[in-house]
Amino acid sequence: MQGLLIVISGFSGVGKGTLINALLDRYPDAFRLSVSATSRAPREGETEGVEYFFKTEQEFRCMIEDGELLEYAKYNGNYYGTPKAFVYDTLERGRNLILEIEVTGGMNIKRIFPDAFLVYVLPPSAAELKRRLVNRGTETMEEIGRRLARAVEETDCIRNYDYVTVNDDFETCLEELYRMICMYRQSMHNRARFSEELKKELEDITRTEEE
Repeated sequence: MQGLLIVISGFSGVGKGTLINALLDRYPDAFRLSVSATSRAPREGETEGVEYFFKTEQEFRCMIEDGELLEYAKYNGNYYGTPKAFVYDTLERGRNLILEIEVTGGMNIKRIFPDAFLVYVLPPSAAELKRRLVNRGTETMEEIGRRLARAVEETDCIRNYDYVTVNDDFETCLEELYRMICMYRQSMHNRARFSEELKKELEDITRTEEE
């Protein structure tokens, strides 16, 4: 059974990273995290190869030219992209792979992997989103303003996602997210199995009629 590709997107500061880390901690045999490449500078506490593969803009452009990325996009002045080889290898091994990417990347993934499960994480309110960004303490108010403006733009893309969850009560959101991923993967598996069985039946009928 091939692994499921899961895209998790959401406004900056909504807590999607915390949700993903909790999924990985609680269900280590079920999920693996795809590490993206980015041209932005690392934040305090971030480690190369853990949160991101940190590249210069020139290095990132070379990855694009060499076809090393499954998808990429520019967000808030920086490039973000998904290394290709890791994704295919993980799915073929039957592991569910989580991509934490923004909406443009999410749409690109859906075109390449129609069976990918796209999840968008929302805050309970706009005021709560601003509070979380401020409390994070990693950006100036000007930068926070840009992230909120970007959130306004992203709302038009939410309708293209398969599932939307509100990160209000963390535990409720986490369990709901895990349950929906399991249901989607089983549904995908059932569709594939039914298609194969139906194909075999049709082939048998066709051979019988020809005889």
